[in-house]
Amino acid sequence: MNKWKQRIENILTQHLELPSDVILELPRITTIGQIHAYIENHKGLILFSESELRLRMKDGYLRITGENFVLKMMLPEEILLEGKIKELAFIEG
Repeated sequence: MNKWKQRIENILTQHLELPSDVILELPRITTIGQIHAYIENHKGLILFSESELRLRMKDGYLRITGENFVLKMMLPEEILLEGKIKELAFIEG
């Protein structure tokens, strides 16, 4: 069943010219240097501290580490993070 779902998603993305991040429920991350990260299409906040942000994704989670983190904006599927970003990592599971 999972293979059929992937095929349908690929067909929709290619033939209907829909954005792949929307169809495949992929996160969209926009960074401005090391000081801002705008994350769209996340599935929820797992952890936030001054040095780490962890967000649930479709197939795991996203971990961002750094210093002096502040959440400037938080909506159901969007987050704007400000601080000194050192690392972004996608973790499966």
